[in-house]
Amino acid sequence: MNALSQDESASYFTAPVGGIECLSATFKRHRYQPHAHDTFVVGTLWHGTGTIFIRGRNHAVRAGDLTLYNPFEVHDGAPANDGFSYRVSYPSAALLREIASENTSFDRTGTPTFREPIVHDPRGAALFFAAHRLWEEKCSPMEAEEKLLAAYVYCLSVHAGVRFPLAGSERGPVARVVELLSERFAERLTLDDLAAEARLSRQRLIRAFHRRTGMSPHAFLINRRVDAAKAMLRSGLDPLSAAMATGFSDQAHLTRIFKARVGVPPGAYRAAFAA
Repeated sequence: MNALSQDESASYFTAPVGGIECLSATFKRHRYQPHAHDTFVVGTLWHGTGTIFIRGRNHAVRAGDLTLYNPFEVHDGAPANDGFSYRVSYPSAALLREIASENTSFDRTGTPTFREPIVHDPRGAALFFAAHRLWEEKCSPMEAEEKLLAAYVYCLSVHAGVRFPLAGSERGPVARVVELLSERFAERLTLDDLAAEARLSRQRLIRAFHRRTGMSPHAFLINRRVDAAKAMLRSGLDPLSAAMATGFSDQAHLTRIFKARVGVPPGAYRAAFAA
């Protein structure tokens, strides 16, 4: 990359799960030289305009576009007008192959292929943008994996023709996961833990769980932790101790989550029950 000017920025990081390399950048003058990646490229422009040469022609890109490159596709990139801001990830072929083959007839020995490198898809762009921003903020591994799967499943389904089956109610498997989350809410559980308990794939579990409970597994877990923290606070436990006992990373984490769901911070909630 060329040296960035003062009004440009670039942040390189990895997602909390899978070690997926990611970039968040604002470019006004920086131009990429023609290059290729040995991974897929999944990203979105969320502000401004630019141009990209790929598959033998120039493409104009704008906010709300998804960039979907297959491995080893040569491309460049340059800002247009006042520049652009974008977020991009570089998932391996093995990862997207694994996702594509989960609960589908997709051949595990093959590799999915995105039909077009640039597509205007505000819904998909918003889904990927939200996931990418959470990854940069270092959200919990379970939440990161839920968002990762949702974004990549959407892109594979809509833009690579991979068919994913509809979820059934899966009452028994979901009930087992609800019990696990309810009892072991303070632990650092992963989607793999939940999928093993349900004996379902991660994607199928997430869809079935949401269909039966109205929440994702991570959202259910957070709700359970807040309920447990409320009970501890009512008994007189201080907010820091309640945070540590219910699986939150620190008191600030509990405060942010608690206030968003209860309307007041933990200290104020505890004070309401003081003798």
